[in-house]
Amino acid sequence: MKNLLSKGSFKALLGIILTYIVLFVLLKTGIINSYYGGILNLILINLILAISLNLIVGFTGQLCLGHAGFMAIGAYTSAILSVKLSLPFFISILIGSLVASLFAFLIGIPTLKLTGDYFAITTLAFGEIIRVIIMNINYLGGASGLSGIPIKTKFTTAYIFAVITIVVIYNLLHSSHGRAMISVRENEIASEAMGVNTFKYKMYSFCIAAFFAGLAGGLFSHHLGFIQPASFDFIKSIDILTFVVFGGMGSLSGSVIATMFLTFLPEGLRSLKELRMIIYPLALIILMLFRPQGLLGNKELSINVFKNFNKQGLNKRKEEEKC
Repeated sequence: MKNLLSKGSFKALLGIILTYIVLFVLLKTGIINSYYGGILNLILINLILAISLNLIVGFTGQLCLGHAGFMAIGAYTSAILSVKLSLPFFISILIGSLVASLFAFLIGIPTLKLTGDYFAITTLAFGEIIRVIIMNINYLGGASGLSGIPIKTKFTTAYIFAVITIVVIYNLLHSSHGRAMISVRENEIASEAMGVNTFKYKMYSFCIAAFFAGLAGGLFSHHLGFIQPASFDFIKSIDILTFVVFGGMGSLSGSVIATMFLTFLPEGLRSLKELRMIIYPLALIILMLFRPQGLLGNKELSINVFKNFNKQGLNKRKEEEKC
């Protein structure tokens, strides 16, 4: 069993390294120009947001509509620390992530006792309150935004943090804590009856997801060099939720595929001008009609899927030859 696990981990590590090398070479040689390089960075940042939100929505079963609020906290905290206090990039985004997690803890104490629509509305209100507060603080740039942020988020940085996010949440979900979170999603009452402290595990997932949302916010602010409250409104939270639903709630690989597709699609359709505003939502509607559980549902994409597919193909050929 240990050998199989180590073999699987080695393949995953090899895939991560090869993917990085290929993309890095394409960027350095100019095959992927600076414009699409920026989109690639946005895909990696959105990936962190989608994976972290999936921990709350897909695996713990709590509908959160205020994820952009935690992103805003991380973005503005790290930006202020970089611009006003001249702290190093990595320290500033780490502090921003911790501050976002702290806010999640404080907000979670009263709100995580709520369920369903009540929790969703409360988190939505939280996100909007954060945005309005930022708009009215001149020290943070107010409604016009904050500029002069050092651009430190390069491809390598964003890629490493995206990989770390996936690895951390993957290992969390495959631990006893992760199984407890999934049990809350399946049946909260039954989990309580079996001795699972549902409030504690909902708080765990909420704070961890907020930490990574704050991390994404810090990377985002240091990617653009300018942020404003309008970038973290209700629509942003819905966009992140769309990545999760499109890929499949409860599927990490589904979130990865959906984030890459939905982040690049508007840019890929830019040449179509107004038509892209029709094609993008139409694609979402078609998916929800024919596959409401998302691309992968709660399954994960793996090499075994292709192996099983090949086996099925071989079995059919053998049956045809017998006939």
